[in-house]
Amino acid sequence: MLVIRRISNSRWWHKKKNWLFFAIFLFLVFVRISKGAFYKDFYYFISKPFWPGQFQKEIVLESIDQEYLIKLNLLTKDNIRLRQILSLQKSSNDENISAAVISRKTGSWWRQIILNKGSKDGVEIGNVVIGPGGLLGRVKNTSLFTSSVTLITSPESKLGVWVDRIQINGLLVGLGDDFPSLILYSKDADIKVGDTISSSPASTLLPPNIPIGVVQSIDETLKSKKTAKISLLAKPHVIDWVQILKVNI
Repeated sequence: MLVIRRISNSRWWHKKKNWLFFAIFLFLVFVRISKGAFYKDFYYFISKPFWPGQFQKEIVLESIDQEYLIKLNLLTKDNIRLRQILSLQKSSNDENISAAVISRKTGSWWRQIILNKGSKDGVEIGNVVIGPGGLLGRVKNTSLFTSSVTLITSPESKLGVWVDRIQINGLLVGLGDDFPSLILYSKDADIKVGDTISSSPASTLLPPNIPIGVVQSIDETLKSKKTAKISLLAKPHVIDWVQILKVNI
């Protein structure tokens, strides 16, 4: 009788283990199909008590001052003419969505931040994200309550930009560090340290004249082009609040 009872208990335990493995398998399949949306929404709720306040650090305030100076320099010079030529739409502040940064990966190779606004708030893939100082990146994907933003420091990021002083377009490429690279396909481009760059009026991804950064150093060793290291005005590692621009280019 004791042997029969042990066999019965053993069968019951093996059946329970099988159901447990099956449940884990179904959960993993669900996570795979949802692309992590369930995890992000769960993180949204558990991190809610720790969301940042309204106060920014001193470095953010300095970035805001630089942003205002660049906007004064850019102003509307050539902006109206270029928009008419390219039929670009003006962005409207009424369509901006304010969001808090609830998670950030600014020290890793694939750099991104996660915001507390998602598809239920009207956020869409491709929306432009700015912070105090200027451009941060673009929305890569969304869940119901959150959105993931690929930063312009990420190697995934390639954007058309504008060097205002010399009136020339260039390509801004993320390198996985804090200083994206500006590529100018003209060896004769008279770029200098301290030149400011902004989003290009010819860009198909961004509204024009969003401040981005300042030229920190220049590499002239290549024969066919010039490259420059860019110091960003908006600092992803200290920014707590951003704006999502709902504009159609």
